[in-house]
Amino acid sequence: MTTVAVLALLIWIYLLFAHGTFWKAGPILSVAYPPSTPPVAIVLPARDEAPLIEATLRSLLAQDYSGPFRVILTDDDSTDGTADIARSIGDPRLTVVTGTKRPAGWSGKLWAVSQGLVVAGDAELLLLTDADIVHDPAHVSALVAKIQRYGLDLVSEMVKLTCDSLAERALVPAFVFFFQLLYPFAWVNDGLRATAAAAGGTIMIRRRALRRIGGIESVKGALIDDVALAAAVKKGGRIWLGHSDLARSVRPYPAVGDIWRMIARTAFVQLRYSMLLLAATTVGMALTWLAPPALALFGHGAAFWCGLTAWLMLAAAYLPTLRRFGRSPLWAPLLPLIAAFYMAATIGSAVNHYRGRGVAWKGRAYVGIAG
Repeated sequence: MTTVAVLALLIWIYLLFAHGTFWKAGPILSVAYPPSTPPVAIVLPARDEAPLIEATLRSLLAQDYSGPFRVILTDDDSTDGTADIARSIGDPRLTVVTGTKRPAGWSGKLWAVSQGLVVAGDAELLLLTDADIVHDPAHVSALVAKIQRYGLDLVSEMVKLTCDSLAERALVPAFVFFFQLLYPFAWVNDGLRATAAAAGGTIMIRRRALRRIGGIESVKGALIDDVALAAAVKKGGRIWLGHSDLARSVRPYPAVGDIWRMIARTAFVQLRYSMLLLAATTVGMALTWLAPPALALFGHGAAFWCGLTAWLMLAAAYLPTLRRFGRSPLWAPLLPLIAAFYMAATIGSAVNHYRGRGVAWKGRAYVGIAG
């Protein structure tokens, strides 16, 4: 027990002091306006997004960007009238593309994106976003200013996530926290480190960088497409990842089951469908998240003190994320229980894979497509 306690404490000493300050709530993209305003093409795929699509499109069309920009929506075989709602807006800057059948080897989202990129022509800057994201009027200007000021090839943000229902308040902040743990933003933004990641809700990329990596086709089968795209771009360019106060997701996750399905959809993909990695991840998560409170509650002597210290450290690490979401600090010591939920969903993702369910999203299954 003492050995386990020491290991858990050493893990948290490393995470807090040597893991890219992942626990910080920044950096945050600030409002700024670029010195030059090249053409921007905004591309978003949409599949059965009737309840959300109008708000998303109107927020994009209301951008205060002083340069030329257009919005291209690719309708990915929707059955709920998504395309009709988009066309009814009647703005000449909006083009609605009727998606064609997905070729073998492509994920549905990336095939829809690729069709939008064809229509985008030679726009110098491309903004890839999702159909459930509402944008502040200054958002595009801020993204262009960021990419120009620092000579970046790709800028991405973790947009604000809905945090209204009890399930969301309990589980969504941890989703962002764990993403930062996997991909410390400071390491992503460090050109000397290989760590690369992006958040699919907002990705602005230079056209030349996309050409350099072989176009969107170079990651065509990736289900975790944002991270795959960022990794490809960073091999020969500079990227930046931060948080956004200028864009927010309006997709609700009202129940625990909704969040479970969101996690389980790609968790085993993240582990490259490897049972060995799943076993190692489960042991590592148990040691990191479950051992500290268990030792603090049931251990004695050195085991108790190491467990209690590790529990306090992990709770302290969670506080900046809770503040960002406006949540009570009383959630912090409950993080091990939340981590247990994420562990179970990850195992559930593997179970789905071996039961032949693969990755499913909006009635479409992706069995055997790469991560």
